[in-house]
Amino acid sequence: MNPFPGFTSSETFTQIPDSWIRLMNEIDDIAELKVTLYVTWRIEHMEGNFRALRVEDFEAGALGLRIDEIQRGLGKALERGILLKAENDAGVFYFLNSPRGRLMLDAFVKGKLKASPGSYVPSKSNVFKLYEENVGALTPLISDMLREAEKNYPGEWFEEAFEIAVSRNVRNWKYIEAILARWKENGKDERRDSQDSVKDAKRYTEGEFSEFFKRE
Repeated sequence: MNPFPGFTSSETFTQIPDSWIRLMNEIDDIAELKVTLYVTWRIEHMEGNFRALRVEDFEAGALGLRIDEIQRGLGKALERGILLKAENDAGVFYFLNSPRGRLMLDAFVKGKLKASPGSYVPSKSNVFKLYEENVGALTPLISDMLREAEKNYPGEWFEEAFEIAVSRNVRNWKYIEAILARWKENGKDERRDSQDSVKDAKRYTEGEFSEFFKRE
C-alpha cells in the first residue's frame, strides 16, 4: 500500500450529509459504498439545474469496479433509498435522495426538467491548478508537459516546487521542472515543511538553475 501524502490546499472539498456516518455502519457492500460516494461527489461538482447520473457516467477505472459491480451497487443504493431512479426517452437517470434531488426527479418525471448529462465539472489535477494559479494560462503544449511530469514525479512534490519558484519570482515551468528533476536525481528530504523550502530556495538561483530566471 502506497502511503497517502495528505490533502492539499489546491483541491476542492465535497460536503457530505451527517447521515453518512450512520450509512457507513450499515453498508456492507463495497460496490454500494463506492457508488454512493461517487454519486455524492459527482453531483456536488455538477453545474446547471439537472443533476443526475446515468450508468455510463460512472468511471469504472477510477472506482475500481466492473460495470456489473456498478450496477449491483446502484441496485442496493436504490433499495436502501440513498438514490432515486427515473426514466424517459433520454435514458435512465439516478438522483441523490436529497431535498434538491427529489425536486429534480419530480420535475423530470413531469417533463418540466430536461436531462442535460455531461454538465459535470471535473476537479483539475493539482499540478494544473498550481500552474494556473502561479504561472499563467495553460496551453496545449504546457498541458502535455504537465501530464508527463505527473507520470515522472510524486504528486506531493509539485506544491513545494511551485512555492520555491514563486518565492524567487521565477514563474517558469522549466525552472520548476528543474527542481523536480534534481529532487528525483539527488533525493529529497520529505520531512522539510514549506517554510524550510522557501528559506532554502536561494540555492536554486545558482548553478544549473540560473538559466531559468527571467531578469528585468
